[in-house]
Formats: sequence, structure tokens, C-alpha cells
Amino acid sequence: MAAPARSVAVPALTPKLLAVAMLSVGLMLMLAYLVGFDQGAVSRSGMFLHELMHDGRHLLGVPCH
Repeated sequence: MAAPARSVAVPALTPKLLAVAMLSVGLMLMLAYLVGFDQGAVSRSGMFLHELMHDGRHLLGVPCH
């Protein structure tokens, strides 16, 4: 005799959850761009941001020069 099928509760995708998820993905993509591809074009704070991202590229193993 087969066991009766049980229903599984699936959480609802609320607009607030969707907004938080989209914001998180956007921030991660922006960080990936800054670390992986930006060569100081976005930086308006001198060389500090450029050097920080340069060190991040070395840390992650992304070729930069």
C-alpha cells in the first residue's frame, strides 16, 4: 500500500522579498564589476579605491596586469 501524498508548504514570493533579492543581486553585480573590471574609471576618490580593488583582484585570482 502506497503512502498518501503530503502537501508541501511553499513560501510566497512577496514584493518585499523580491525587492530585497533584486537589491542584493544588484549590489553583488556592482561589486563584481568594481573588483573584476574597473580600472579606476569609477573612482573619484583618488587612488584609494583603485588600490583596494587592485588588491581584491589579486586576492581572488583575477588577472589584472
